[in-house]
Amino acid sequence: MSNSAATTAPTTNVATRMATAFTDLVPGIALSVVVTLAAAGLAWLEVGLFGKAWLETLVIAILLGTAIRSLWTPSQRWQPGIAFSGKILLEIAVVLLGASVSAGTVLALGTGMLVGIVAVVAIAIAAAFAIGRLIGLGRRMAMLVACGNAICGNSAIAAIAPVIGADSEEVAASIAFTAVLGVVVVLGLPLIGIAAGMSGLQFGALAGLTVYAVPQVIAAAAPLGAVAVKTATLVKLVRVVMLGPVCVVLSLVAPYLAEKGERREAGEPSGFPPLHKLVPWFVIGFVVLAGVRSLGWIPAPVGQPMNTVATALTIIAMAALGLGVDVRTVARAGGRVTLGVVAALFVIVALSFALIAVAGLG
Repeated sequence: MSNSAATTAPTTNVATRMATAFTDLVPGIALSVVVTLAAAGLAWLEVGLFGKAWLETLVIAILLGTAIRSLWTPSQRWQPGIAFSGKILLEIAVVLLGASVSAGTVLALGTGMLVGIVAVVAIAIAAAFAIGRLIGLGRRMAMLVACGNAICGNSAIAAIAPVIGADSEEVAASIAFTAVLGVVVVLGLPLIGIAAGMSGLQFGALAGLTVYAVPQVIAAAAPLGAVAVKTATLVKLVRVVMLGPVCVVLSLVAPYLAEKGERREAGEPSGFPPLHKLVPWFVIGFVVLAGVRSLGWIPAPVGQPMNTVATALTIIAMAALGLGVDVRTVARAGGRVTLGVVAALFVIVALSFALIAVAGLG
Protein backbone atom coordinates (compact mmCIF):
# COMPACT_ATOMS: atom_id res chain seq x y z
CA MET A 1 0.00 0.00 0.00
CA SER A 2 1.37 3.44 -0.91
CA ASN A 3 2.06 6.10 1.73
CA SER A 4 -0.71 8.30 0.35
CA ALA A 5 -3.24 5.48 0.59
CA ALA A 6 -2.15 4.70 4.17
CA THR A 7 -2.59 8.35 5.12
CA THR A 8 -5.98 8.67 3.43
CA ALA A 9 -7.50 5.60 5.11
CA PRO A 10 -7.22 6.82 8.74
CA THR A 11 -8.46 10.27 7.69
CA THR A 12 -11.46 8.71 5.98
CA ASN A 13 -12.20 6.58 9.05
CA VAL A 14 -12.12 9.64 11.33
CA ALA A 15 -14.42 11.55 9.00
CA THR A 16 -16.81 8.59 8.85
CA ARG A 17 -16.91 8.28 12.64
CA MET A 18 -17.55 12.02 13.00
CA ALA A 19 -20.34 11.88 10.45
CA THR A 20 -21.90 8.89 12.22
CA ALA A 21 -21.67 10.60 15.60
CA PHE A 22 -23.32 13.72 14.19
CA THR A 23 -26.06 11.67 12.58
CA ASP A 24 -26.72 9.93 15.90
CA LEU A 25 -27.16 13.31 17.61
CA VAL A 26 -29.57 14.84 15.09
CA PRO A 27 -32.87 13.17 16.15
CA GLY A 28 -32.54 14.01 19.86
CA ILE A 29 -31.34 17.57 19.22
CA ALA A 30 -34.16 18.12 16.73
CA LEU A 31 -36.71 16.83 19.24
CA SER A 32 -35.34 19.17 21.93
CA VAL A 33 -35.53 22.11 19.52
CA VAL A 34 -39.13 21.26 18.59
CA VAL A 35 -40.10 21.16 22.27
CA THR A 36 -38.35 24.52 22.72
CA LEU A 37 -40.25 26.09 19.82
CA ALA A 38 -43.52 24.76 21.22
CA ALA A 39 -42.64 26.26 24.61
CA ALA A 40 -41.87 29.61 22.97
CA GLY A 41 -45.23 29.45 21.21
CA LEU A 42 -47.05 28.78 24.49
CA ALA A 43 -45.22 31.68 26.16
CA TRP A 44 -46.26 33.95 23.28
CA LEU A 45 -49.84 32.75 23.71
CA GLU A 46 -49.61 33.55 27.43
CA VAL A 47 -48.64 37.14 26.64
CA GLY A 48 -51.49 37.44 24.16
CA LEU A 49 -54.07 36.13 26.61
CA PHE A 50 -52.87 37.62 29.91
CA GLY A 51 -50.63 40.53 28.92
CA LYS A 52 -47.52 38.87 30.39
CA ALA A 53 -45.83 35.48 30.56
CA TRP A 54 -46.46 34.10 34.06
CA LEU A 55 -44.26 31.11 33.25
CA GLU A 56 -41.01 31.75 31.38
CA THR A 57 -40.25 29.84 28.18
CA LEU A 58 -37.50 27.96 30.05
CA VAL A 59 -39.98 26.67 32.63
CA ILE A 60 -42.56 25.76 29.99
CA ALA A 61 -39.87 23.87 28.05
CA ILE A 62 -38.94 21.63 30.97
CA LEU A 63 -42.59 21.07 31.92
CA LEU A 64 -43.52 20.29 28.31
CA GLY A 65 -40.57 17.93 27.94
CA THR A 66 -41.56 16.18 31.16
CA ALA A 67 -45.18 15.87 29.97
CA ILE A 68 -44.02 14.29 26.70
CA ARG A 69 -41.73 11.90 28.59
CA SER A 70 -44.66 10.91 30.82
CA LEU A 71 -46.71 9.88 27.79
CA TRP A 72 -43.92 8.45 25.64
CA THR A 73 -40.50 6.97 26.40
CA PRO A 74 -37.99 7.94 23.66
CA SER A 75 -36.18 4.95 22.19
CA GLN A 76 -32.39 4.62 21.92
CA ARG A 77 -32.51 6.46 18.60
CA TRP A 78 -33.32 9.71 20.43
CA GLN A 79 -31.09 9.32 23.47
CA PRO A 80 -27.65 10.56 22.22
CA GLY A 81 -29.04 13.88 20.99
CA ILE A 82 -31.17 14.38 24.11
CA ALA A 83 -28.13 13.71 26.32
CA PHE A 84 -25.97 16.06 24.21
CA SER A 85 -28.57 18.83 24.41
CA GLY A 86 -29.01 18.47 28.16
CA LYS A 87 -25.27 18.54 28.91
CA ILE A 88 -23.01 20.04 26.22
CA LEU A 89 -25.42 22.74 25.01
CA LEU A 90 -26.05 23.73 28.63
CA GLU A 91 -22.31 24.00 29.33
CA ILE A 92 -21.84 26.20 26.24
CA ALA A 93 -24.69 28.41 27.46
CA VAL A 94 -22.98 28.87 30.83
CA VAL A 95 -19.81 30.04 29.07
CA LEU A 96 -21.72 32.56 26.95
CA LEU A 97 -23.44 33.99 30.04
CA GLY A 98 -20.07 35.41 31.06
CA ALA A 99 -20.33 37.92 28.22
CA SER A 100 -23.26 39.62 30.00
CA VAL A 101 -21.30 40.28 33.22
CA SER A 102 -19.37 43.55 33.56
CA ALA A 103 -17.17 44.44 36.51
CA GLY A 104 -17.87 48.16 36.02
CA THR A 105 -21.60 47.73 36.45
CA VAL A 106 -21.09 45.65 39.57
CA LEU A 107 -18.65 48.12 41.19
CA ALA A 108 -21.17 50.96 40.81
CA LEU A 109 -22.97 49.74 43.95
CA GLY A 110 -20.07 50.55 46.27
CA THR A 111 -17.79 48.33 48.35
CA GLY A 112 -20.03 48.05 51.42
CA MET A 113 -23.09 46.96 49.51
CA LEU A 114 -21.06 44.55 47.38
CA VAL A 115 -19.63 42.86 50.46
CA GLY A 116 -23.12 42.70 51.97
CA ILE A 117 -24.60 41.05 48.87
CA VAL A 118 -21.80 38.49 48.74
CA ALA A 119 -22.36 37.72 52.42
CA VAL A 120 -26.13 37.38 51.95
CA VAL A 121 -25.65 34.95 49.05
CA ALA A 122 -23.06 32.87 50.91
CA ILE A 123 -25.08 32.67 54.13
CA ALA A 124 -28.30 31.97 52.23
CA ILE A 125 -26.70 29.05 50.36
CA ALA A 126 -25.28 27.55 53.55
CA ALA A 127 -28.50 27.99 55.54
CA ALA A 128 -30.80 26.74 52.77
CA PHE A 129 -28.57 23.70 52.18
CA ALA A 130 -28.66 22.89 55.89
CA ILE A 131 -32.46 23.25 55.97
CA GLY A 132 -32.79 21.05 52.89
CA ARG A 133 -30.74 18.31 54.51
CA LEU A 134 -32.74 18.58 57.75
CA ILE A 135 -36.04 18.02 55.92
CA GLY A 136 -34.67 15.01 54.05
CA LEU A 137 -33.52 16.35 50.68
CA GLY A 138 -30.54 14.66 49.05
CA ARG A 139 -27.26 16.60 49.06
CA ARG A 140 -27.40 17.59 45.40
CA MET A 141 -31.09 18.50 45.49
CA ALA A 142 -30.54 20.60 48.62
CA MET A 143 -27.67 22.42 46.91
CA LEU A 144 -29.69 23.06 43.74
CA VAL A 145 -32.54 24.56 45.78
CA ALA A 146 -30.12 26.60 47.90
CA CYS A 147 -28.24 28.07 44.93
CA GLY A 148 -31.39 28.63 42.89
CA ASN A 149 -32.89 30.72 45.68
CA ALA A 150 -29.68 32.54 46.61
CA ILE A 151 -28.39 33.42 43.12
CA CYS A 152 -30.68 33.52 40.11
CA GLY A 153 -33.31 30.80 40.17
CA ASN A 154 -33.56 28.60 37.08
CA SER A 155 -30.34 29.86 35.48
CA ALA A 156 -28.33 29.07 38.60
CA ILE A 157 -29.87 25.62 38.90
CA ALA A 158 -29.14 24.92 35.24
CA ALA A 159 -25.54 26.12 35.55
CA ILE A 160 -24.76 24.39 38.83
CA ALA A 161 -26.35 21.04 37.94
CA PRO A 162 -23.49 19.81 35.71
CA VAL A 163 -20.89 21.05 38.22
CA ILE A 164 -22.24 18.87 41.05
CA GLY A 165 -23.40 15.99 38.83
CA ALA A 166 -27.14 16.45 39.45
CA ASP A 167 -29.40 14.29 37.28
CA SER A 168 -32.33 15.43 35.14
CA GLU A 169 -34.94 14.52 37.74
CA GLU A 170 -33.23 16.60 40.43
CA VAL A 171 -32.95 19.55 38.04
CA ALA A 172 -36.56 19.25 36.90
CA ALA A 173 -37.94 19.08 40.42
CA SER A 174 -35.91 22.02 41.73
CA ILE A 175 -36.70 24.20 38.71
CA ALA A 176 -40.40 23.37 38.69
CA PHE A 177 -41.02 24.31 42.32
CA THR A 178 -38.65 27.29 42.28
CA ALA A 179 -40.41 28.63 39.18
CA VAL A 180 -43.86 28.45 40.74
CA LEU A 181 -42.67 30.20 43.88
CA GLY A 182 -40.86 32.79 41.74
CA VAL A 183 -44.18 33.90 40.24
CA VAL A 184 -45.67 34.20 43.74
CA VAL A 185 -42.73 36.35 44.85
CA VAL A 186 -43.08 38.72 41.88
CA LEU A 187 -46.76 39.25 42.68
CA GLY A 188 -46.46 39.45 46.46
CA LEU A 189 -43.21 41.35 47.04
CA PRO A 190 -44.51 44.78 45.90
CA LEU A 191 -47.37 44.44 48.39
CA ILE A 192 -44.83 43.92 51.17
CA GLY A 193 -42.80 46.92 50.01
CA ILE A 194 -45.83 49.21 49.87
CA ALA A 195 -47.20 47.99 53.20
CA ALA A 196 -43.80 48.53 54.86
CA GLY A 197 -43.50 52.03 53.41
CA MET A 198 -40.15 51.23 51.77
CA SER A 199 -38.37 53.78 49.61
CA GLY A 200 -37.47 53.01 46.00
CA LEU A 201 -33.87 52.39 47.03
CA GLN A 202 -34.82 50.04 49.85
CA PHE A 203 -37.33 48.08 47.83
CA GLY A 204 -34.98 47.90 44.84
CA ALA A 205 -32.36 46.28 47.08
CA LEU A 206 -34.97 43.88 48.48
CA ALA A 207 -36.22 42.87 45.03
CA GLY A 208 -32.70 42.50 43.66
CA LEU A 209 -31.73 40.25 46.55
CA THR A 210 -34.78 37.99 46.57
CA VAL A 211 -36.39 37.72 43.12
CA TYR A 212 -34.96 35.03 40.83
CA ALA A 213 -34.78 36.03 37.14
CA VAL A 214 -33.74 39.47 35.83
CA PRO A 215 -37.06 40.10 34.00
CA GLN A 216 -38.91 39.11 37.18
CA VAL A 217 -36.77 41.54 39.20
CA ILE A 218 -37.76 44.40 36.90
CA ALA A 219 -41.42 43.39 37.03
CA ALA A 220 -41.38 43.20 40.83
CA ALA A 221 -39.57 46.53 41.28
CA ALA A 222 -41.60 48.53 38.73
CA PRO A 223 -44.57 49.34 41.04
CA LEU A 224 -42.23 51.35 43.30
CA GLY A 225 -40.66 53.47 40.57
CA ALA A 226 -37.55 53.98 38.44
CA VAL A 227 -35.12 54.12 41.38
CA ALA A 228 -36.37 50.75 42.57
CA VAL A 229 -35.94 49.26 39.10
CA LYS A 230 -32.38 50.56 38.65
CA THR A 231 -31.29 49.49 42.14
CA ALA A 232 -32.93 46.08 41.79
CA THR A 233 -31.22 45.47 38.45
CA LEU A 234 -27.77 46.39 39.79
CA VAL A 235 -28.16 44.24 42.90
CA LYS A 236 -29.44 41.38 40.78
CA LEU A 237 -26.40 41.60 38.49
CA VAL A 238 -24.11 41.17 41.50
CA ARG A 239 -26.02 38.02 42.44
CA VAL A 240 -25.56 36.76 38.88
CA VAL A 241 -21.82 37.44 39.08
CA MET A 242 -21.72 35.21 42.17
CA LEU A 243 -22.60 32.28 39.92
CA GLY A 244 -19.00 31.97 38.69
CA PRO A 245 -17.28 31.84 42.11
CA VAL A 246 -20.00 29.57 43.50
CA CYS A 247 -19.50 27.14 40.60
CA VAL A 248 -15.76 27.10 41.27
CA VAL A 249 -16.29 26.36 44.97
CA LEU A 250 -18.88 23.68 44.23
CA SER A 251 -16.55 22.01 41.74
CA LEU A 252 -14.16 21.49 44.66
CA VAL A 253 -16.78 19.98 46.96
CA ALA A 254 -18.78 18.13 44.29
CA PRO A 255 -17.39 14.68 45.25
CA TYR A 256 -18.77 15.17 48.75
CA LEU A 257 -22.26 16.03 47.51
CA ALA A 258 -22.76 12.55 46.10
CA GLU A 259 -24.94 10.19 48.12
CA LYS A 260 -23.45 7.17 49.87
CA GLY A 261 -21.97 4.71 47.42
CA GLU A 262 -21.70 7.31 44.63
CA ARG A 263 -18.61 9.19 45.69
CA ARG A 264 -16.14 7.01 43.78
CA GLU A 265 -16.46 4.61 40.92
CA ALA A 266 -14.82 1.21 41.16
CA GLY A 267 -11.08 1.52 40.82
CA GLU A 268 -11.08 5.30 41.09
CA PRO A 269 -8.41 6.54 43.51
CA SER A 270 -9.49 8.17 46.75
CA GLY A 271 -8.32 11.52 48.09
CA PHE A 272 -8.36 15.02 46.62
CA PRO A 273 -9.40 15.12 42.96
CA PRO A 274 -6.67 15.81 40.37
CA LEU A 275 -6.08 19.45 39.38
CA HIS A 276 -7.61 19.17 35.91
CA LYS A 277 -10.88 17.99 37.46
CA LEU A 278 -11.18 20.76 40.05
CA VAL A 279 -12.77 23.39 37.80
CA PRO A 280 -15.03 22.40 34.86
CA TRP A 281 -14.08 23.87 31.49
CA PHE A 282 -17.32 25.83 31.20
CA VAL A 283 -16.73 27.58 34.55
CA ILE A 284 -13.31 28.69 33.30
CA GLY A 285 -14.97 29.86 30.08
CA PHE A 286 -17.55 31.86 32.05
CA VAL A 287 -14.84 33.64 34.08
CA VAL A 288 -12.70 34.34 31.00
CA LEU A 289 -15.59 35.85 29.06
CA ALA A 290 -16.62 37.95 32.07
CA GLY A 291 -13.04 39.26 32.25
CA VAL A 292 -12.99 40.00 28.52
CA ARG A 293 -16.30 41.87 28.83
CA SER A 294 -14.97 43.86 31.79
CA LEU A 295 -11.96 44.93 29.71
CA GLY A 296 -14.31 46.28 27.05
CA TRP A 297 -13.25 43.80 24.42
CA ILE A 298 -16.79 42.59 23.81
CA PRO A 299 -18.81 45.47 22.29
CA ALA A 300 -22.49 45.78 23.19
CA PRO A 301 -23.70 44.85 19.68
CA VAL A 302 -21.86 41.51 20.07
CA GLY A 303 -22.65 40.90 23.74
CA GLN A 304 -26.42 41.03 23.32
CA PRO A 305 -26.58 38.32 20.62
CA MET A 306 -24.29 36.13 22.75
CA ASN A 307 -26.69 36.50 25.66
CA THR A 308 -29.59 35.64 23.35
CA VAL A 309 -27.81 32.50 22.13
CA ALA A 310 -27.03 31.52 25.74
CA THR A 311 -30.70 31.87 26.65
CA ALA A 312 -31.81 29.81 23.63
CA LEU A 313 -29.29 27.04 24.37
CA THR A 314 -30.37 26.95 28.02
CA ILE A 315 -34.02 26.53 27.02
CA ILE A 316 -33.13 23.73 24.57
CA ALA A 317 -31.12 22.05 27.35
CA MET A 318 -34.07 22.33 29.74
CA ALA A 319 -36.37 20.77 27.13
CA ALA A 320 -33.88 17.91 26.83
CA LEU A 321 -33.71 17.48 30.59
CA GLY A 322 -37.50 17.35 30.70
CA LEU A 323 -37.46 14.61 28.07
CA GLY A 324 -35.35 12.53 30.43
CA VAL A 325 -37.49 13.01 33.53
CA ASP A 326 -39.68 10.37 35.12
CA VAL A 327 -42.52 12.48 36.52
CA ARG A 328 -43.23 9.89 39.22
CA THR A 329 -39.81 10.50 40.75
CA VAL A 330 -40.38 14.26 40.71
CA ALA A 331 -43.78 13.82 42.35
CA ARG A 332 -42.27 11.74 45.15
CA ALA A 333 -39.86 14.60 45.95
CA GLY A 334 -42.54 17.28 45.61
CA GLY A 335 -43.47 17.94 49.23
CA ARG A 336 -39.92 18.09 50.54
CA VAL A 337 -38.69 20.20 47.62
CA THR A 338 -41.55 22.69 48.05
CA LEU A 339 -40.80 23.00 51.76
CA GLY A 340 -37.10 23.45 51.00
CA VAL A 341 -37.75 26.16 48.41
CA VAL A 342 -40.13 28.06 50.73
CA ALA A 343 -37.71 27.83 53.67
CA ALA A 344 -34.81 29.01 51.49
CA LEU A 345 -36.87 31.97 50.32
CA PHE A 346 -37.71 32.99 53.89
CA VAL A 347 -34.00 32.83 54.75
CA ILE A 348 -32.92 35.13 51.94
CA VAL A 349 -35.79 37.59 52.57
CA ALA A 350 -34.78 37.83 56.25
CA LEU A 351 -31.11 38.31 55.32
CA SER A 352 -32.08 40.96 52.76
CA PHE A 353 -34.02 42.99 55.32
CA ALA A 354 -31.04 42.71 57.66
CA LEU A 355 -28.63 44.00 54.97
CA ILE A 356 -30.95 46.92 54.11
CA ALA A 357 -31.04 47.88 57.82
CA VAL A 358 -27.27 47.54 58.33
CA ALA A 359 -26.45 49.42 55.10
CA GLY A 360 -28.73 52.26 56.20
CA LEU A 361 -30.47 52.53 52.83
CA GLY A 362 -32.99 55.36 52.91
